[in-house]
Amino acid sequence: MGMESGDAGEGAPYLLLLEDQIRDNADSDDSRLRQLGYKQELSRRLSAISNFSVTFSIISILAGITTLFNTGLEFGGPATMIYGWPIAGGFTLVVGLAMAEICSAYPTSGGLYFWSAKLCGDQWGPFASWITGWFNIVGQWAVTTSIDFSLAQLLQVIILLSTGGNNGGGYLASKYVVIGFHGGILLIHAIINSLSITWLSFFGQLAAIWNVLGVFVLMILIPTVATERASADFVFSHFNTENDAGIHSKLYIFVLGLLMSQYTLTGYDASAHMTEETKHADKNGPKGIISAIGVSIIAGWGYLLGITFAVNNIPYLLSTDNDAGGYAIAEVFYLAFKSRYGNGVGGIICLGVVAVAIFFCGMSSVTSNSRMAYAFSRDGAMPLSSLWHKVNKQEVPLNAVWLSAFISFCMALTSLGSLVAFQAMVSIATIGLYIAYALPIFFRVTLARKSFVPGPFNLGRYGILVGWVAVLWVATITVLFSLPVAYPIAKDTLNYTPVAVGGLFILSVSSWILSARHWFKGPITNIDT
Repeated sequence: MGMESGDAGEGAPYLLLLEDQIRDNADSDDSRLRQLGYKQELSRRLSAISNFSVTFSIISILAGITTLFNTGLEFGGPATMIYGWPIAGGFTLVVGLAMAEICSAYPTSGGLYFWSAKLCGDQWGPFASWITGWFNIVGQWAVTTSIDFSLAQLLQVIILLSTGGNNGGGYLASKYVVIGFHGGILLIHAIINSLSITWLSFFGQLAAIWNVLGVFVLMILIPTVATERASADFVFSHFNTENDAGIHSKLYIFVLGLLMSQYTLTGYDASAHMTEETKHADKNGPKGIISAIGVSIIAGWGYLLGITFAVNNIPYLLSTDNDAGGYAIAEVFYLAFKSRYGNGVGGIICLGVVAVAIFFCGMSSVTSNSRMAYAFSRDGAMPLSSLWHKVNKQEVPLNAVWLSAFISFCMALTSLGSLVAFQAMVSIATIGLYIAYALPIFFRVTLARKSFVPGPFNLGRYGILVGWVAVLWVATITVLFSLPVAYPIAKDTLNYTPVAVGGLFILSVSSWILSARHWFKGPITNIDT
C-alpha cells in the first residue's frame, strides 16, 4: 500500500503537468482561431491521424481508379497508367505543399476562400474570397456527387454479375434504380455525418485502414488468382492507341489518360476544412494534406501495378458485351476468379471491398462539404446563411450536412436526362476544385509575395518556386482536360468541361457584380466585441 501511495504521489505532478500541457495546446489553438476572427464553435477533438484519415479516405485510391479505369485503359492503357500516375502524383504533391504552407498560416474551416481573402488584402480580398469560395464549394458538391453516383453504378454492376452477368441473363438496373441507390447512399452519409465528431473520427480512421488494407490485398490477390497474367513488357511498355474516339496522336492520348490519375488525387483540401476540429491545427492540418497525398501516390501506384498484371485483352474489357457490361475493372476481377475457380464469386466479393472503400470516401466527402458550407455561410456568402452555420448540441453543423447531401443528389439528377450533362457536372469536380486550389497559391506568390507571414509549417525560400510550379500545373491540366475527347465533335461527344467551368465562373462573377460586391466583405468575425 505504501509503495502504491508513493507511486501515485510521484505520478501526480506528471499528470498535472500533462493536463496543463493539453490545456495550453487547446488554448493555443483557440487563441489562434480568435486572432483570425472566429470563436471556437466546433468540437476540437481530431488528432493528426484523424485529420489524415478523413483526407486519405476522400482521395480514396480504390474509388478514383475504379471509377476511371476505363478511361485509363482506353487512352494509352498500361503505359499511361503506370507512368502517368507518378507524373500526376508528383505535381499534385507540389500543389499540396503550396496549400499546406498557407494552411499552416490560416488554420480555419473556411480554408481556400479565407486564404484568398487574407492574401489579397482589403482591396481585392472580398472578390478573391467570393470567387475562390464558390469554385471550392461547388467543386466539393460535384466531388460528392461523382463519388456516390460511381458507387451506385458499381452496385448496379455487382448486382448484374451476381445474377448471372450480362451474358447470363443478369439483372441490369435502370437509370432510375441507380439514382435511387445514389439517393439512399447520400441519406446514409448524411445520417452518419449528423453524429458527433468522435464518431466521425472513428469512421475516418476505419476508412483509412480499410483503404490501405484493401489496396494491398487486391493488388496481390487479383494477379495471383488470374490464370493468365500480362507480361512485364506489356505492363511497362504497352501503349494502347486503339480507341473509338478517333484520336491517334500518342501525346494527345496520353494526356487524356492522365485524367484517371488527376481525378483520383483530389479532395485533399479536406484537411484544411477540418482544422477547427483538429488539435495543433497549424501543424496537423498541413501534415494531413501532405501525408494523405504521399501515401496515396505510393499505394495507388502499387495498386495500379498489381491490377494491370491481370489485364490482357483491352478491347474485350472495354466492350459492353462482356459480363460486366463494359465496366473494365469489374470484368478484370470477375475473370480472374472465373478462370481459376470456374465462377466469379471471389471477384464479386473483391468488388464489395472496393464498394465499401467508395462508401467511406463519400462519407468523408460530405464531412468536408459540410464544414466548407458552415464556414462560407458563417461569413454570409450563401443564401440563407444564418441557417447553414448553426451547430447543434454535439457541435456539428447539422443543417450544412443535410444541405450538402441534398445538393449532391440534385446534381446527380442530370444523369436522368443526359449522361453528357452529368459528365459536365463531374468535370467541375476535377478542374473546378483545382482552380480553387490554385487561386490562393497564385495570390500568395504574387500580391502577398512579401507580406505573407508563414506558420509553423513553411517551405522557406522554396515557397515561391513551389507555388509557381503548382499554379502552372493547374493551368496546364485546366487546358488539357478541356480538349475534345472524341472526333468528330458532336453534341454527344463534346467535352463539356469548359462549358461547365466557364459557366460557374460567369455565374460567380455576375453575382458579384450585380449583388455581392455591395454586401460581401470577405470573412467576418463572429466574436462578440
